[in-house]
Amino acid sequence: MSQIKIKPSKPRFNPSKPTDKYKSHKSVEQKPKGPTKVVLFNKPFDVLCQFTDEKNEQKPRKTLADFIDVKDVYAAGRLDRDSEGLLILTNDGKLQNQLASPKHKTEKTYWVQVEGAPSDESILDLCKGVSLKDGMTLPAKVRVMDEPVTWLRNPPIRERKNIPTTWLEIKITEGRNRQVRRMTAHIGHPTLRLIRYSIGKWSIDDINNGEYKEVKK
Repeated sequence: MSQIKIKPSKPRFNPSKPTDKYKSHKSVEQKPKGPTKVVLFNKPFDVLCQFTDEKNEQKPRKTLADFIDVKDVYAAGRLDRDSEGLLILTNDGKLQNQLASPKHKTEKTYWVQVEGAPSDESILDLCKGVSLKDGMTLPAKVRVMDEPVTWLRNPPIRERKNIPTTWLEIKITEGRNRQVRRMTAHIGHPTLRLIRYSIGKWSIDDINNGEYKEVKK
């Protein structure tokens, strides 16, 4: 097999026809045209983190449009359909990037109800980092917590008889797909309910489930 490597020529930059990389960077860092809007939404269970549900036109699922009437705001990161709690929306691309991008290491706090009672050793494993299919997780802050005072989930979780459940507070600075659920499954304690309590300085305090409030940046 030939070992010759051909160095590709560097394309000339045409400002009238930006590359995809250039366009992506500009869209992420774009500043709002008007005043900065920041919306804190306490997302209910079974709600999509988008304003439309084009894949299910015949039987549309609940979306952000069913709860939020603020225009021109977009979610800073995601929250799974089967998860609840804080979702931040904004029209500020730079803020959106700061909150969602892992490189900024914005701390996110989750209240997690798991099946069974994790041992001290298992919790220590989560704190140090566990090996998932997409690599090791970064160190996390994990502790057993009292059951928080929250709203009733609809539908309620499915609990198995004679098997206790435990509430954990988990703080991470990453945002991989279904990361918290995969972390608790790794130690043998599946997540039954997941509520995101806070992102950075913002939380769901004083926000009823299914409601939102606008705050200053």
